[in-house]
Amino acid sequence: MKKIVVLTGAGMSAESGIRTFRDSNGLWEEHRVEDVATYDAWLRNQQLVLDFYNQRRKQLYEVTPNAGHLALVELEKKFEVRIITQNVDDLHERAGSAHVLHLHGELKKARSTVDENLVYELTGWELNKGDLCEKGSQLRPHIVWFGEAVPMIEPAMELAAQADIFIVIGTSLNVYPAAGLVYYVKDHTPVYLIDPHAEMLQGVNNLTVYRETAGTGVPALVKKLLSE
Repeated sequence: MKKIVVLTGAGMSAESGIRTFRDSNGLWEEHRVEDVATYDAWLRNQQLVLDFYNQRRKQLYEVTPNAGHLALVELEKKFEVRIITQNVDDLHERAGSAHVLHLHGELKKARSTVDENLVYELTGWELNKGDLCEKGSQLRPHIVWFGEAVPMIEPAMELAAQADIFIVIGTSLNVYPAAGLVYYVKDHTPVYLIDPHAEMLQGVNNLTVYRETAGTGVPALVKKLLSE
């Protein structure tokens, strides 16, 4: 069974109603990224950071997977599918995808501020001051903030190198190290890029570009791959 590896970015979830900071003058829900998505921000104003992610989490409970998410599940009928996502939502899982690797953390989880291995599922949308890990330390959002290491990047590189087909959806390929994954794909492996603003990628052979949103481009590509 051929292995399809899929890299998804913010455009994958945009049609479900999840906004991306890059769409609005560098602001994310009216906040500067530096004020809500860095470790310095956490040290500076813990309450603001908690409130910000509580609102993102609350919104996540109000949205559903879109046609792009659902189409990727269909690929599992014929292919071994592995999804690498830059998104922190759980829409791939809710759509039914069986194998999802989260590069930048997961919104519905929290982790200890003294032991990064202590990760907890949240039962609701709120994470508050005074919510502690078993070692008595404040819990923080289980998110890889800007400037922090990306622990799952090596497994993602390995997956990219194993791909028989590589699909990139809804990402500008501007944020590293995730943007570099496409260069771990073997030469002559078919690469598909789906994004309304997609541009040709230097050094990537066998590239097909769909200048469409995830909601239309992904179902079209999935139909093509399943019919071949």
